[in-house]
Amino acid sequence: MKRIAVYCGAAAGNDPAYQQATLQLADWLVANQLELVYGGGGVGLMGLLANEVLTAGGKVHGVMPKELADRGAALTKLTDLQIVANMSVRKQTMLTLADGCIALPGGPGTLEEIIEAFSWARIGDNDNPCVFYNVAGYYDPLRQMFDDMTAKGFLTPADRQKLLFSDSLAEILPFMNSYVPPKVRTYPQASGL
Repeated sequence: MKRIAVYCGAAAGNDPAYQQATLQLADWLVANQLELVYGGGGVGLMGLLANEVLTAGGKVHGVMPKELADRGAALTKLTDLQIVANMSVRKQTMLTLADGCIALPGGPGTLEEIIEAFSWARIGDNDNPCVFYNVAGYYDPLRQMFDDMTAKGFLTPADRQKLLFSDSLAEILPFMNSYVPPKVRTYPQASGL
């Protein structure tokens, strides 16, 4: 593990626990000599995270779509900032740069990015472990949804074990370090239905 992609809100949320956990995650990254890969923004939890990593002496790699950079969303003092064509390229670039993925609380974009990373892991296009940093139970409903997917036959129990929901940074690092990507499924030749 060298670099961790962190997905998080461009808003700060209305519970101080989210900001506190963001600062803790930033300090944890630096303490474990892990570089941050994130969306490049300077506002909300994104800005808080990047600024804290930099203040603590860590490295921060931002990846931002041109349309957001053109609107002034970028934090310019990063270790490096890549401006890419669009969100699809951003997501692929972040996964390529990172060795693991963590989602802090956030909105639809945060959810979409971490879910896509996990979905890609299941088809063999992402070897990175995916973790929901479940601050103050924020992701409890989603954890239940993944458990329901498994119970109803849409997600294998083995693959469900490849996705961690945790509020403990002490649990997250061992999970990521011991992670083995899901076995890529093969399909028998389709027969007429």
